[in-house]
Order: sequence, then C-alpha cells, then structure tokens
Amino acid sequence: MDAASHAVVLAQGGSGWWIADLWQQGETVRLASWIFWVLAAIVLHELGHGIAAIWQGDDTPRALGRMTINPVVHMGWFSIVAFLLIGIAWGLMPVKPSNFRWGPRRGGAFVAAAGPAVNLALCAVCVIGCAAWRVASPGDPQVAENVTLFLFTGAWLNLWLMMFNLLPMPPLDGAAVISGISRSAARLMAHPRVQQIGFIAVLLLMISGGSSVATRLAMGVVRYAVIAIEGLCSGAAA
Repeated sequence: MDAASHAVVLAQGGSGWWIADLWQQGETVRLASWIFWVLAAIVLHELGHGIAAIWQGDDTPRALGRMTINPVVHMGWFSIVAFLLIGIAWGLMPVKPSNFRWGPRRGGAFVAAAGPAVNLALCAVCVIGCAAWRVASPGDPQVAENVTLFLFTGAWLNLWLMMFNLLPMPPLDGAAVISGISRSAARLMAHPRVQQIGFIAVLLLMISGGSSVATRLAMGVVRYAVIAIEGLCSGAAA
C-alpha cells in the first residue's frame, strides 16, 4: 500500500493563534474563506489522485471508502486539529501502484500529477470567476468585496498548493512525477535517506518562511491574471 499524496498547507497568522488573530482583526470573511478553501483544496486534490488511480486500474481508493468529499476521511482528525491550531494540514489517498496499468513508475507519476492538476483547474475557475464578478460590478460594495476575497483566496491557495506539491522531493507529488520521467530519479527518490532528507526539507521550507515567499508569488500571479482577464472582459463588453 502506498499513498499518492501528502498535500501540505501552512496558514498565515500573526504572533498568536491564527484564527484568533483574524477574528480579532474583524477578518471573518477572510477566515471563513481560508478554512473553506483549505479543506476543499485538499479534499479535491486527494479525489483527483483517487480518480486517476481508479482509471489506472487500482480500485483501492473506492474499496477503502476514500471516494468521498468528507474531509475527515482524507485528512484525519489529527490533520484537521493541527490545521485549526497551527495552520498546517495534509491529506492522503491510499493507492496500490502495482495495480496501475502503466506500471508503478509511469502510472504513479500520472496519479501523482492528478492532484496538482485539480488544484490548477480550481485556481483557473476562481480566477475567471473573480474577474467576471468584478466586471459585473454588483450594487452592494460589501458583497462585491466579500465575494472577490473569497474567489481570490481560492485562486491563490490552489495555485500555492499546486506549486508546493510539485516540488521534486519526497513525500510531495513532485517526487513521484519526476520519478516517472527518469529512472535515475526514481531510484534516487526511493532511497530511504533521500526520503528522510526530503521530509525534513519540507518542514524546514515551511518553518523558515519559504512558504511565505511562495504565498506572495501565488498572490502576485493570481492578481495579475485577474486584472488581465478583467481587462479583456471589459474590452469585449465595450
């Protein structure tokens, strides 16, 4: 038995409990958007792995009752509590690579890539929706701002999750993807020492502020995309 994904998210907070920080700042819409999109992004990410595994001939996700939108099934209570307390969350989709019709290496790469692909699709939907909403210019400014924030959060968070999980280091999806491209990489990623170093590197990347850099990058890309699409929509309407 193997797991196709270890999706990890790091919430942004202040010096104290991140939920209390946002609540006290009156950022209730941002808080609700963050919680919704973290859960949705991870659940749909894992379902992407499950659908790809089933398509590859492995019925393990369905046999274990993993093809559900219940976040507890994909994340587990420990992950959910960790997310609520310190802003870190992850999910798993059990698969059996030996059942893949393309073989463990190529099939594994396909299944691994499916999760980030779902996040990219969610990001695109949110970007287009955000741009269209801004062009529509609804009457109530507060509603307009809240919906924009909700869609913007969904866009950048899914982009962040895609980029982070595609890093070529175990236990992230990028390690399985690069293993499917190169046999040498597959041998390297399968080495126990490399897997240990990869896990530590992921933790250090998040603790050292590397995730904050990725967050700013994701936000910048999404902001530029929304403005570009908004401009195209406005030009077409004119």
